Amino acid sequence: MGNVEKIVIGIESTAHTFGVGIATSQGRILANVNSVYTPKSGGIHPREAAQHHSLIAPEKIKEALKVSGISPSEIDAVAFSSGPGMGPCLRVGATIARSLSLKLRIPLISVNHGVAHIEIGRLTTRCRDPVVLYVAGGNTLITSYKDGRYRIFGETLDIAAGNCLDVFGIKAGIGLMPNPEIKSLKGERFYYLPYKVKGMDVSFSGVLTAALRLLREGVKLEDICYSLVETVYSMLTEVTERALAFTEKKEVLIVGGLSRSRRLREMMEEMVKLHDARLQVVPHEYAGDNGAMIAWTGVLQLLSNQTISIEESRVKPRYRIDEVEVKWLN
Repeated sequence: MGNVEKIVIGIESTAHTFGVGIATSQGRILANVNSVYTPKSGGIHPREAAQHHSLIAPEKIKEALKVSGISPSEIDAVAFSSGPGMGPCLRVGATIARSLSLKLRIPLISVNHGVAHIEIGRLTTRCRDPVVLYVAGGNTLITSYKDGRYRIFGETLDIAAGNCLDVFGIKAGIGLMPNPEIKSLKGERFYYLPYKVKGMDVSFSGVLTAALRLLREGVKLEDICYSLVETVYSMLTEVTERALAFTEKKEVLIVGGLSRSRRLREMMEEMVKLHDARLQVVPHEYAGDNGAMIAWTGVLQLLSNQTISIEESRVKPRYRIDEVEVKWLN
């Protein structure tokens, strides 16, 4: 590729966020424009979210170009999040990316959403070879790079940690995270909730069921939030510590929406000290789903010649990070 700076535009549309990012091969983020679909009630409705993305897309692409100060003719490739995620939402992003690829006659790049969370974390924190806790509304796993791929050490066996806390917040009438954690700060009594760590994997459905039962029984809300938050984060800290002890690496990186949690960071800070390791947390701006992480991972894949044809560009709602060949770290 030479020394010429390459520019990639990235489209994120896996769930409630439609994002457009623009990144360069020198590690500069030129734009990170996002719009979040908020349901009137309950959780995300995939078709409604997809409709939101379709309507907002032209405006957000124009905004990203304006913020970056570049013209469409300067873009070298277009990347899109091909999964994991909600089918209807993924298809919107993929369709837009294909259109841009054809219109601008530039390469198309299929990006794994989870890998993108890790790579934006590595870029912004300057982590070299961390154990990664990827914890969000839709995903929870512990991973690290080894022999050309991100290897999964442990993951949730049912719902994600963020989903567990979000669902409880909705059912309790206080809303999504960070509200359950904010309420937990006033908790005084700890109630035992099912602590499910199975080897390196975790399970949160039983914790959620038990917390909702306490809610129905009229237990003080702040105490339930306190018990729920402490239990969920203790489980995450335990499995991350096991991965750290096993790999003997010296960095832990937290990425994903739940990385914004102050209490999780506190617990992880205490844990890494015991292993003489460093904790790094992705900056707030890049914690949730965003277009910049897709653009930056697109840059890495472009420089590794990992592009695809229009015909190959299917979305993969169950796309696992260990399916991705991570050529840029070889």
